[in-house]
Amino acid sequence: MFQYDFMRYAFLASSFIAITCGVVGVYVIARSYAFLAHTLSEIGFAGAAFAIYLGIAPLWGMLLFTVLGSLSVGELSVHSEQKESSISAVSALFVGLGVLFLAISGSNSSYATNILFGNIIGVDRQGVTELVLLSLIVLLLILLFQKNLNFDSFDHIGALAHNVHTSLVSLVFLFALAISVAIGSQIVGSLLVFILLTLPPATACYLGKTIPAMIIIFVCVALVGVWLGLILDFITNWPVTFFIATIEVMLYLLTYLIHLVKRI
Repeated sequence: MFQYDFMRYAFLASSFIAITCGVVGVYVIARSYAFLAHTLSEIGFAGAAFAIYLGIAPLWGMLLFTVLGSLSVGELSVHSEQKESSISAVSALFVGLGVLFLAISGSNSSYATNILFGNIIGVDRQGVTELVLLSLIVLLLILLFQKNLNFDSFDHIGALAHNVHTSLVSLVFLFALAISVAIGSQIVGSLLVFILLTLPPATACYLGKTIPAMIIIFVCVALVGVWLGLILDFITNWPVTFFIATIEVMLYLLTYLIHLVKRI
């Protein structure tokens, strides 16, 4: 399997993406941003379609739209009294824009499929380099702000009382989340990227009691899903997205059932 360049590139890129989504995902759950992550995935779809319309790589359109979208939607979710309805409206708008950009660009259905469901097998050396660098940027941001991010995410009232610059922390995290959505979409597509950002951390919450433990468990769960997904994709030639989604859901259900049994 590893004799093929595309499989080596796929494993390298997906490993960094899984680690990045693993670290970011813990804070997505802690800050109750799961709905926002889902919305950003749809905004990313519009960005990728816009990039195709301009004739550039979909990743850069995703980055542009998710970064701008995370900042605007993040503010909307904080200040709007009906944030769910407001974010749903924004989500619907960008899905419509994505369909429009694909239509006027004249692209065939394979482009739409790749955007919606990912195509990590087709990544080349340049693509791997870009994804790894973006992953490292996210991890560096989280590392630099980790102390305040932990404080703000798990004890927001306490963070305010200790004069933590929560607005800056939120801004940095939204930026990191936007990049994570853009690069995570390269594996599972914009339609299902929230799987990597929500299911593994939800699983880790049942197994880890401290923040470092949850991050480590989450990264391991994400890596297991991605690696097994790529292996099964190579063997069966079925979509890697199907395998990753199925594996992550099964791991979550297994840990949930174990948790229920222990409580009985």
